[in-house]
Amino acid sequence: MPVPNRNAGVLAWLRGHDPGLAATRRAGRTALVMPALFALCSEVFHSPAMASFAAFGSFAMLLLVEFTGTMVQRLRAHLGLAAAWAVLICLGTLVSHRTWLAVSVTVVVSFLVLFSGVVSSVLAGSATSLLLAFVLPVTNPVPLSQLPDRLAGAALAAAAALLAVSLLWPRPSADPLSRPAARVCRAAATQLRAETARLARGRDTPATSQCRAAAERAASAAADLRQAFDATPYRPTGLSTTSRALVRLVDELTWLAGILADAPSYTDDPPVCDPAARAVRSALAEVLDRAAELLDNLRTDPGRLRLASAALRVAMTDMEHSSTDLLPVQRPTGGTQPEVQAFVAALDLSFRAQELGFAVLQIAGNVHLAAAAERRSWPERLLGREPGALTDPLVAARERAKAHLEPHSVWLHNSLRGAVGLGIAVTLADVTGVQHSFWIVLGTLSVLRSNALSTGQNAMRAVLGTVVGSIVGAGLLLLIGHHGTLLWFLLPLAILLAGIAPAAISFTAGQAAFTVTLVVLFNIGHNPDWHIVLLRIQDIALGCGVSVLVALFFWPRGADTAVDRALADAYNDSARYLAGAVEYAVGCCTASPEPASPPLQEGHEAAASARRLDDAFRSYLAERGSKPLPLANMTALVTGVVGLRLAADAVVSLWRNSGQERTEVERTDARLEILGATTRVANWYRDLAAGLNLGTGMPDPVQPDPAATARLVESVRHELSDERGQATATAVRIIWTGDHIDVARRLQPSLVAAARPRAPSDRPAVRACP
Repeated sequence: MPVPNRNAGVLAWLRGHDPGLAATRRAGRTALVMPALFALCSEVFHSPAMASFAAFGSFAMLLLVEFTGTMVQRLRAHLGLAAAWAVLICLGTLVSHRTWLAVSVTVVVSFLVLFSGVVSSVLAGSATSLLLAFVLPVTNPVPLSQLPDRLAGAALAAAAALLAVSLLWPRPSADPLSRPAARVCRAAATQLRAETARLARGRDTPATSQCRAAAERAASAAADLRQAFDATPYRPTGLSTTSRALVRLVDELTWLAGILADAPSYTDDPPVCDPAARAVRSALAEVLDRAAELLDNLRTDPGRLRLASAALRVAMTDMEHSSTDLLPVQRPTGGTQPEVQAFVAALDLSFRAQELGFAVLQIAGNVHLAAAAERRSWPERLLGREPGALTDPLVAARERAKAHLEPHSVWLHNSLRGAVGLGIAVTLADVTGVQHSFWIVLGTLSVLRSNALSTGQNAMRAVLGTVVGSIVGAGLLLLIGHHGTLLWFLLPLAILLAGIAPAAISFTAGQAAFTVTLVVLFNIGHNPDWHIVLLRIQDIALGCGVSVLVALFFWPRGADTAVDRALADAYNDSARYLAGAVEYAVGCCTASPEPASPPLQEGHEAAASARRLDDAFRSYLAERGSKPLPLANMTALVTGVVGLRLAADAVVSLWRNSGQERTEVERTDARLEILGATTRVANWYRDLAAGLNLGTGMPDPVQPDPAATARLVESVRHELSDERGQATATAVRIIWTGDHIDVARRLQPSLVAAARPRAPSDRPAVRACP
């Protein structure tokens, strides 16, 4: 009988609870480095100050941060972190002797450290480590003569961290979403090629079952990508420009999958398709294949993707010109519903190709952005410079920071809350004078991440974990007795568990393991004393109390309220952008001597709202505690903003190179019908925004208006044709503009379903696209 491999079972469990073994990697490094440095400084150099800063420095630089990018970029980031540690240790030591000065500087430094994360991912990922560098010295006043020992301990930690990061289980440089996104691109390209071959009706036409199988594989790949994204309450990416581009790519690929799934059902008699539309579909598949190649290795040359994208744009332009021959303006419609539908359906396949083309160009742009971000220099990464930006990095950083200095900014709320909380904690640490008082501040920092209710829950979990860890630690000390040497063997195991437990088990388990680590660490070199566990419980309880107090004062309802407000703003601004895009479309073909101007301001406002929504959604995902909506529902609402903005972007792109044909469309019914449909759809999204922001009821989706469609068709047929009775390019664009508005309308039912959660057994699967 085969003996089960227990090691394989443990590894499988770890992989299931710690995707990519990220936490295990960090914990393993720390378990090796931290005890070694502590032993070197305490037993060889006989310097308690050096030992403390070496131990906690390695803890902060190995367990609390993990930089992305190539190995050279990661090592540069660690060198920058070490330099920042030296500055903060000096500052904390200098101001620690006067309470008012220590508290004031703590508030300022904490705010700057936390708020700087809006500037770049490097600073955002280093925030907790940087705060620890200041908290350690500011809560432990010592003579300035000990400053060199503190700096020496931090320097040893930095040197050890550089070696560990480069030699001990180096982190893979690939983003966890790159490969799944590449699979979606390839599957979508295969589906497009199969459909195109079937529409061509050639000898090698694939069977209906083959097309259906290709569609199912594309839908399955998109579902796998979404599942990888939604697998945990934390986004499975970093905060870098590359990662943010990949996050947007998830939304856009979800949207693309929805467009492909919305295609007509496969039949044994496929519809007649314009050769130009087939050429666009072939170009689409080529772009998606080139995007998949680049996603497999973002550091390769993006030239092939650029060439494929340029070819797609040319094919789309040619299709737009050829589509004028497809619109049957010479054939009367009779006004019946089937005849009206047949008129509009004449451009259906061309519109689908145009809609897919715009979505794929957006995807290609984000893949190109991610690849360009990977090739940035380290100073550009530190300052958060976007690839291709024309502004100076410092100017761009200042603009991003300024954009978040507004009352509804989640980042501003978090920074103020953290700064005030840490200031109060430093005050308590000084006033109470408890031993190892900096753990009051760490207790505050560890749970000051959620809303007031959830912070209270986390405080209870932190205290519970501390009590459990204290009991375990006290039991170990009683068992060890005077055999203190055993503590050296227990320390690496305790550190390993403290690093893995929060990610693989729970916050409470992590707090318990962390407490055991402290009990062991503070008893090494002394007669084991279980009374230290009482001090740990006292410190963490004070820190948790500060967290709850500050959370109640600064953010009484948490990230769910912030994300609702951000959703409302994003839908309002995107609806305004859609209305402005259609006004621009109508203005492009009027007889006005002044050329129409694209809605740049509305587009910028919609993009800014989307960025603030991304910040709020990231905070929502990172916030512990129960959620008012299932993650799939909230993701659908966020993706709906992407769909609405893409519809507006597509309208602007469609008319940007129209050439101002001056057909006096303002005198036609087409103008009135297009603007009327836009008003109805935009007003619905404004009502949705009000419902999300104020908690009122959700509006019912806008229903199709056959009479309005018939009037639009008649106007196009009679008034938007040339002297030969041939449809004009303006007529085609008008029909396509109406189709883009209808895409935004068809999105509404899925958003209503997502915003109205039902009982788990009754809740339908929510689609993020029409």
